[in-house]
Amino acid sequence: MLKQYKFKNYNFRLVIYVTAITILGILVIGSAKESVQNKQILGLFLGMVVMICVSVIDYSLFLRFSWLGYILNLGLLALVKVMGEGANGATRWIEIAGIRFQPSELSKILLILFFAYFFMKYQEKLNTVKILGLSFILAGIPLVLIKEQPDLSTTIVTALIFVTLLFIAGLSYKIVLGVLAVSVPAVIIFISLILQTDQKILDPYQYKRIMAWLQPEKYADLAYQQLNSKMAIGSGQLWGKGLNNSQITSVKNGNFISEPQTDFIFAIVGEELGFVGSVIVIALLFLIVMECIIMARKAKDISGRLICCGMASLIGFQGFVNVCVATGLMPNTGLTLPFVSYGLTSLVTLFLGIGFVLNVGLQPKKYGMGDTS
Repeated sequence: MLKQYKFKNYNFRLVIYVTAITILGILVIGSAKESVQNKQILGLFLGMVVMICVSVIDYSLFLRFSWLGYILNLGLLALVKVMGEGANGATRWIEIAGIRFQPSELSKILLILFFAYFFMKYQEKLNTVKILGLSFILAGIPLVLIKEQPDLSTTIVTALIFVTLLFIAGLSYKIVLGVLAVSVPAVIIFISLILQTDQKILDPYQYKRIMAWLQPEKYADLAYQQLNSKMAIGSGQLWGKGLNNSQITSVKNGNFISEPQTDFIFAIVGEELGFVGSVIVIALLFLIVMECIIMARKAKDISGRLICCGMASLIGFQGFVNVCVATGLMPNTGLTLPFVSYGLTSLVTLFLGIGFVLNVGLQPKKYGMGDTS
């Protein structure tokens, strides 16, 4: 199985980028909450093993079992409703054989693989009502299960990944323009409706998060996280206050940011590593996304292209939203920063996805005679 590969095609740049940002994340996590740093180090080693193993196995083999992966995905998400463990008002974790993990994180990877197979199989019929309708149903079922946890932010990111895959697969521009023509006024109407005090569309906590973002002075008890996050980032100035510092002026040291090792890890990056450290984190995420896109262009088939673009959209969208939340540009969503925030499930599944991207790169497109595309 290994002899068919030319390891000059192995994207070591991508491996270096994901390893570097994960190590940087481990250092920041140790400063934010030292007690969980060793678990994140374990996650790095597990993730590296998973990534390397997956990267040398033909991704086409996994795609053959994509329907089983889809059913497994639904089963795990359904188990959250039955035997899920709650934390901070949400039930998103389950424990099987002593292993506690978050199925919605694995769901993103499984859905990328499934739709890479599905859209490849029905590429010629993609723009028919039947296939479009079926694809939306197949995407809608896991999205509803994730939404019910409740986890609206992960639902939105997963939906964006699906839409990206649909577009890359060859969705007609006529359909895209038609959807935009309907969506833009629909979004405006939706926003006006959810801003009403008696609205029934969003859960109360979701409505309050939006209002705390729009009117922080009125909802100070809910807006304090983002306000303190912006204060922490600004206080880091150019070079930051240093990791594990003991300054009494530190927002982190004053415990003004709850769970800083997860959703608001970028605030710790900004405060302790400053503007320079923040730019490095954003640059590494950008480079990872770009490498995935470059690999997509070299993929031997549409399924490989979709896997790479799916991972690029996952890391890009989630990273963008997390940074926007930490800097107050978006309402608080509860999304983690890829490779940086604490979380074994998130870290290992991201490395799993990168493993598939690396395997796509090991099987580059073979150009035929006269093919210059």
